Amino acid sequence: MTQPRLAVLAIGNAIVDVISDASEEFLEEQSLDKGSMRLIDEAEAERLYDLMGAGREVSGGSAGNTAAGIAALGVKTGFIGQVADDQLGAIYKHDIEAAGVEFLVPPSADTEAATARCLILVTPDAQRTMNTFLGAAQELPAAAIADDIIADAGILYLEGYLWDPEAPRMAMEKAIDVARGAGRKVAFTLSDTFCIDRHRDDFIRLIDEGRIDILFANEAEAKALAGKGDLDEAVEWIAPKVPLLVVTRSEKGAIAVEDGHRARVGAQPIKALVDTTGAGDLFAAGFLAGMAQERDLEECLKMGAIAAAEVIQHYGARPEEDLRALVARKLA
Repeated sequence: MTQPRLAVLAIGNAIVDVISDASEEFLEEQSLDKGSMRLIDEAEAERLYDLMGAGREVSGGSAGNTAAGIAALGVKTGFIGQVADDQLGAIYKHDIEAAGVEFLVPPSADTEAATARCLILVTPDAQRTMNTFLGAAQELPAAAIADDIIADAGILYLEGYLWDPEAPRMAMEKAIDVARGAGRKVAFTLSDTFCIDRHRDDFIRLIDEGRIDILFANEAEAKALAGKGDLDEAVEWIAPKVPLLVVTRSEKGAIAVEDGHRARVGAQPIKALVDTTGAGDLFAAGFLAGMAQERDLEECLKMGAIAAAEVIQHYGARPEEDLRALVARKLA
């Protein structure tokens, strides 16, 4: 098989994050479930934005964050996601390309929807509550998935968040088929328990059909997918179904199961927990970068833990420290 041009190609929601501090009382007043992600329309996005405190805007989206983290680790990566031809779309494109990621879909001038945004409320315990207006991101067409680009990427990485709207779901199904036809690996992140609530049957179908090579989940997502109340039982249920299962456990570290071999790593020490936004995204970045570099399972897990620890010590889901140098130092 030929060497891929891109080590990893991510497909996901192209979203601009708006991050603001919020009190527990504010969440209660707005009837928001702390730590969750909900989908909202443009009117609700504008209403909530007006009520939020001063915020900071950063290009985000789960798979986009992962792509940026992979690029920061010196691994060649690309991203497919739809933005509108508007100011936020231009900001998103500039930011992700400045992070070293190839942005492979032009802004759409045809859509009436604005570029997606996620209003992230961070409470004093560093938990983030996400309110997402998907806008143009949910209009990613199958036509945007160029077969040659997919086939020329070593790992195709997909986010569960994009499974809601029909057009991107069809685009991702197409991308999976192209990647598998080219002998490439397909990685999938479950994204959120709410995604599993909506699409559990579909996700299990993908797994049972053997179309997923690497499955990422956090502890709650693994239990939700398996329908189990205990993590060990959930892992025992899922692991035989996928070649590689990776489960993150916040401060308890992470585990991976590949062909019956189980590896685990503890969480990296941190000075202060500031904002958990992007922790799972950057864990996936470190892990996938390690896989692209053909490292062993334990090193891949450790790279994920290092990247996740860096991002939770500041606001936003993009690394601020030199991630490549940090990993090199921690692995030495």
